[in-house]
Amino acid sequence: MRPEVIEGDVREVLKTLDDESVQCVVTSPPYWGLRDYGVDDQLGLEPTPEEYVENMVSVFQEVKRVLRKDGTVWLNLGDTYSSHKDSKSPPQTVSKNNQHEMNKGKAVGRNAKILKEIGLKNKDLVGIPWRVALALQADGWYLRSDIIWNKPNPMPEAVKDRPTKSHEYIFLLTKSAKYYYDYEAIKEKGEYPAGTRAAKASDKRFSMGFVNSRPPEYKIYDGTRNKRSVWKITTKPYKEAHFATFPKELPEICIKAGTKKGDVVLDIFAGSGTTLRVASKLGRKGIGIELNPEYIKILNKRCKIESVSLENWVE
Repeated sequence: MRPEVIEGDVREVLKTLDDESVQCVVTSPPYWGLRDYGVDDQLGLEPTPEEYVENMVSVFQEVKRVLRKDGTVWLNLGDTYSSHKDSKSPPQTVSKNNQHEMNKGKAVGRNAKILKEIGLKNKDLVGIPWRVALALQADGWYLRSDIIWNKPNPMPEAVKDRPTKSHEYIFLLTKSAKYYYDYEAIKEKGEYPAGTRAAKASDKRFSMGFVNSRPPEYKIYDGTRNKRSVWKITTKPYKEAHFATFPKELPEICIKAGTKKGDVVLDIFAGSGTTLRVASKLGRKGIGIELNPEYIKILNKRCKIESVSLENWVE
């Protein structure tokens, strides 16, 4: 299916979508205080984390309206560190992945006085992902899982007083206690290959009651098990896009688990279009929202999208 992208501010575009018209949302908002893409009203440039969180809650209130009752949201967020250096200096950040030239947008400095006033010390980890996740939970979302995206090739950091950051979060959110989740579609290899001596011994111990705490899904029958909450996925840059492109394996897992063929997948911050491209290849209808005209061009090149303006969409 050919993806479709609506150019405009997500806060306005979402209002034009029908109630309960989307089965699955896979997205990664602009990180707080990281990059300025020179677009008016860009999210992520709020003076404080609190204002960023408020904006995210407001956006996801509209997401909840367009999401089906049995739908899922897969929200990727990275973190950043507080820096009390001169605001002209780029802040120390935990970026998404690409080690190539940051050819889209410029680094954003922060006002040290504001950071101090809101209680963020120099070198503090801001905790943006969990601030957002808990705020969404308080706003009525079910927070079903905190998934660790383990990146074997993280962006290098010139630090010697803490571990190098090599992970980001993906939060699984739902609007209902019961929702569509195809665990069979994303099973992973079990702890022992099926048929091996270790697998047979493990099953025997379990069946004899020696491993009482071991849940049934650990039993090895076909060499697979329920997907775990740590996903080891190598980052893959796309030279024409910003440094935050998704590797295709990440949205693929989310889409397979949260949808059936023909379902609608929405990315409210479409960026370079990886989610839409994967949705299309899996036989889903991808819809994206993107504010930056430069990324609309990249989307068209990568996905051969149907691109419309907000005005044309409303008409």
